[in-house]
Amino acid sequence: MIHETKKTQLVVIGGGPGGYAAAFLAADMGMQVTLIDLEQNPGGVCLYRGCIPSKALLHVAKLLRETREAAHWGVTFTEPQIDLDQLRAWKESVVTKLTGGLGQLSKQRHIDFIQGRATLLNDHTLLVERKDGSDETLFFDYAILATGSQPARIPIFPDSPRIWDSTDALRLESIPKRLLVVGGGYIGLEMATVYSALGSEVTVVEMLPQLLTGADSDLVKILEKRLKIQLNRILKNTKVIRMVEESDGLVVKLQGQGGSETEEKFDAALVSVGRKPNSTGIGLENTRIKVDDQGFVEVDQQLRTAEPRIFAIGDLVGQPMLAHKASHEGRVAVEVIAGHKVIFDPAAIPGVVFTDPEVAWCGLTETEAREKGIPIEVAKFPWGASGRALTLDRLDGLTKLIIEPETERILGVGIVGAGAGELIAEGTLAVEMAALASDLKLTIHPHPTLSETVMESAEVFFGQSTHVYRPKKK
Repeated sequence: MIHETKKTQLVVIGGGPGGYAAAFLAADMGMQVTLIDLEQNPGGVCLYRGCIPSKALLHVAKLLRETREAAHWGVTFTEPQIDLDQLRAWKESVVTKLTGGLGQLSKQRHIDFIQGRATLLNDHTLLVERKDGSDETLFFDYAILATGSQPARIPIFPDSPRIWDSTDALRLESIPKRLLVVGGGYIGLEMATVYSALGSEVTVVEMLPQLLTGADSDLVKILEKRLKIQLNRILKNTKVIRMVEESDGLVVKLQGQGGSETEEKFDAALVSVGRKPNSTGIGLENTRIKVDDQGFVEVDQQLRTAEPRIFAIGDLVGQPMLAHKASHEGRVAVEVIAGHKVIFDPAAIPGVVFTDPEVAWCGLTETEAREKGIPIEVAKFPWGASGRALTLDRLDGLTKLIIEPETERILGVGIVGAGAGELIAEGTLAVEMAALASDLKLTIHPHPTLSETVMESAEVFFGQSTHVYRPKKK
């Protein structure tokens, strides 16, 4: 076996959106960088098995629904014919283009990209096991851990090809007639949206009283109203207490509120009950790095672990487990290594659920404000009063601002509706800049657009919305 010994200034373990963003910035700043990942190119779970393939399939789902809804506008299509092999190939082509592009960018930056597995031996040494069978000892000045996360599993469920995690669902190997989705979070609802559009009868089971725990209920209610049309059923306050595989499907026992139990059969089940950090198997026990009881690596505001030369970012260090949060953490860690006086302290991290309609929010939510006793005023603009929403035949939307009464500062923004994920960036900028409601009101927005709903929400706060009559209370 070939064994080499090398040295690098910075090693990044994990090539996801946090890892490759950190590696690329470090190289741009003149550092000698080694990037290690199990895949052939950078990209991580997000590009290979998460954000990107799911959004490609959600785009197809949206198109399928629009061909059916167009009859309402006087345009009738024949029923779409789905070529599953071609759809799968197209999805994979999107992934290949993006990950291949990142591979090229890595080479252009002269980053030493290693396909393999890395294990910490101490605070300055790694063992790297390459995919080709060789291994090497790598000495480093600094390291950034960006090993990401994996789907959480429920031990009582059997090991069966009929029981999927998010990775299995994205393979798109078949379209089950009856699909059970366990978990009403963003992954479960996005995949429910895809499979229902492709023809599955989808039942969503959520053990809590609300879908999308953490999001404001007024936003979720609008989504849920449309989901009830798209899906077969949504069962809240319901637990899956048993799953048994039979020759023709899965026999599932459900326990509803009050303890009532029912037994049903499904062709497949997607279990989407969260994710857990990849903090085992990477040699943390060989260092002073601390891990909490959930498996998250403990870091300070500079993303530094208990080992001064080792940093950690992304899903590995805690919620929210979002690609864009990881990318920004990676950049902060690199700037700290470069000697800059920076910390990771965002006022708002946007979250987006790419269902139909989309749900997006940033900053302080109304729910969080009520729980913490923070005084707020809420200004809402219903999309039923939006000319652009009417032209799209998508009145199922709402834009809301969370405002500090005394200063009129924007503390949070919530949006549900078509394209909410594109609109939330303006809200995030407003929160980060400590913008006032008057700043949004006075910013001229193009007409007719959905972005106007942000401006008109601010106008509602002042009792001056052109398209909604809500006088300001004296």
